[in-house]
Amino acid sequence: MKTYLISYDLIKPETSPEYTRLINLIKTAKFWAKPLESVWLIKSPLGSMEILNQLRTAMDSNDKILVIEITNNWASLNLPQQVTEWMKQGL
Repeated sequence: MKTYLISYDLIKPETSPEYTRLINLIKTAKFWAKPLESVWLIKSPLGSMEILNQLRTAMDSNDKILVIEITNNWASLNLPQQVTEWMKQGL
């Protein structure tokens, strides 16, 4: 499985049902971590476009999303230890 970074900007407030639907879709990945407010890491056998197409079903046409395949070449500062451990083991 590959690891992907997902980042999004939904135009509606974070308390809107769209955020909840999108987050629930992201959490369907067997392995996931949330290092920042609107950034997720997931492991998936799907390609980036397939992931994007699944997630866009929970978004409005003016929302923004980015799905990038990542490798084990990364650095971080002040992320939760649980997330960096996940990254060390999962990437």
